[in-house]
Amino acid sequence: MSPASSQIEAEAARRGRERRCIATQEVLPETQLIRFALRPDGIVVPDVAAKLPGRGAWVRASRKHIEQAAAKGAFSRAFKAPAKAAADLADQTARLLRQRCLANLGLIRRAGAIALGATQVEAAIRARPVLLLIEASDGAAEGREKLMRLHIGLWSRPPALVGCFDQAELGVALGRERVIHACLLQERLASAWAAEIGRLAGFHAIVPGSWPDSWRSNGWGLGGADADESQPRTLHTNFGDA
Repeated sequence: MSPASSQIEAEAARRGRERRCIATQEVLPETQLIRFALRPDGIVVPDVAAKLPGRGAWVRASRKHIEQAAAKGAFSRAFKAPAKAAADLADQTARLLRQRCLANLGLIRRAGAIALGATQVEAAIRARPVLLLIEASDGAAEGREKLMRLHIGLWSRPPALVGCFDQAELGVALGRERVIHACLLQERLASAWAAEIGRLAGFHAIVPGSWPDSWRSNGWGLGGADADESQPRTLHTNFGDA
């Protein structure tokens, strides 16, 4: 196992623990929550990697619940001290989650567990149902639809899909000028990355609204930022069926 894959899997294992959301009082897996820390000056900061020192406060991974926790003074109660939550705390959290997802893609590339470009992705689809397909949000519809049609034709269902990053973002993360098509090839790493994407889904749509609804609904228990909050934000990829 490469150091990159070991790091991702170790974090995923740690995230199997449960915590109580200070906004709803629900007990949920860490994979569905965001940890917050308190700076010495009393400012609440997102700790999306759950590594900052000191007492932590956990909130369900959604814009709605972070804003609810701030409005109701839940952070001060959780930290047992005055705690100031910035008006853009949810936006800060979304940015950090986005950066984390992209950084972890870079680790997956270094582990050799990702196919890049239309040719590699097509070959992966022909070999077996893909674990998770990544399409640039600003890529040409023709190329994206070709791969989706191929997967549906061969395997009778669309793959689990992420389309919330643009070509430039994916390129920086994956060491290329730009990336339009990619897919994950290793089950444990795909599952760990899907958990991070599930948290990001609490802040904005993972599949653009202009893309077909059938792509968005496949395998996801989360939808977008306006999804039914009663449903867990987890990606059910049916990896075992592959």
